[in-house]
Amino acid sequence: MKEKIGMMLSDVDLEWLKKKYCIKNKGKFLKIGLTGGIGSGKSTISKMFKNMGIDVIDADKIAREVLEKYPPILEYIEENFGEQYIDEFGNLNRREFGNHIFSISKKEREKYENIIIPYIKLEIENQFKLYEKIGKKVCLLDAPLLIEQDMQKDLDFTVLSWVNKETQIKRVGIRDNLSEDEILNRIEAQISLDKKRELVDFIIDNSNTIEETRVQVEKLFQFINCL
Repeated sequence: MKEKIGMMLSDVDLEWLKKKYCIKNKGKFLKIGLTGGIGSGKSTISKMFKNMGIDVIDADKIAREVLEKYPPILEYIEENFGEQYIDEFGNLNRREFGNHIFSISKKEREKYENIIIPYIKLEIENQFKLYEKIGKKVCLLDAPLLIEQDMQKDLDFTVLSWVNKETQIKRVGIRDNLSEDEILNRIEAQISLDKKRELVDFIIDNSNTIEETRVQVEKLFQFINCL
């Protein structure tokens, strides 16, 4: 899907969707992107897809793994941000570094991202190739910074887990025990969910009950199965 159609899945007619897109993509290995924002419930949606049998690439997990796999990343952090963010075992103090990275200027944060993101993208592409090689039909990339890091251009279509900002703040406060300032720093470091609505193919409204979310996920799953 080259044009971004920004469809709210709670409103879209499944049969219309199948007729419009299924024939065009029949038999192709599909790379799907799932994104959201902090507190948008993206992980819940990712787990639903996984339980339905879709293989998931977890970009957050890859981000943790590349820190161990590629030592230059931690060396850069220690040299440019300070040794206090590296513990006695040579591992990253994630909470402390996370608070710092979201409180500094966008320019400084981008310097760090320019170091780590190429490694993350490399590992993601390697995993996509592996799934395609072993004959998988579809694979979903779960990536919070999908839009920010321009990963969507290499995918067949994209999905946004959306909630309103008040729900975002409430959920993060409960889950992560962060102050409101810390939460807002993290939210403002990402493109807003409302802006992302204009940049994706499908939108899952994840602001209500888990069952309402599941209905939308199942609708998208049925659409994927026709491709």
